[in-house]
Amino acid sequence: MGNTLAILLLSLSAHLAAEQVDTRQLEEKSKQLAAQLGMQLKARLKTAIEAGGPASAISVCNVSAPRIAEELSKDGWSVGRTSLKLRNPANRPDEWERATLLAFDQQLASGAAAASLQHSTIESREGETRYRFMKAIPIDGVCLACHGEQIAGPVQTALVEKYPHDEATGYKSGELRGAFTISKTLDGKPD
Repeated sequence: MGNTLAILLLSLSAHLAAEQVDTRQLEEKSKQLAAQLGMQLKARLKTAIEAGGPASAISVCNVSAPRIAEELSKDGWSVGRTSLKLRNPANRPDEWERATLLAFDQQLASGAAAASLQHSTIESREGETRYRFMKAIPIDGVCLACHGEQIAGPVQTALVEKYPHDEATGYKSGELRGAFTISKTLDGKPD
């Protein structure tokens, strides 16, 4: 009986260790996807701003951000952005994302740096198991032209045209703009 218990405990320990490795792999892949979305979008925005000023970046963001997210969403992965203050209603947070964003706000208020905020979970719902990950998007210099407290007239005009119900302005540098939201449907083992 003692050997059976020892084997069972070793088996359970090995299973838990494997789950931790898998979770770390999922987290690393999620960070990678979030970074790719952020870098590709920033590069396109920078090019648009250099070519036509901040107002031209609004059209690029409107079209490019969803395309980049779609290109990165493959092999069971889903990549996107969300926020408590929406610009694009298609990015509305679900219940878990909203709770995570509120937790990020609390951590930020307690002195945490926005760039360090991230959270993940594994959830099972309606027979589907998913790994979910969010990484905070802090406001930085380039973002303030379209999301800051003082927005130039041409940018305001472009915002009204593309996003008539925009809530995503009035930010200061370092504040939480939103988060990258990444998920992976699990079919027994992660990539």
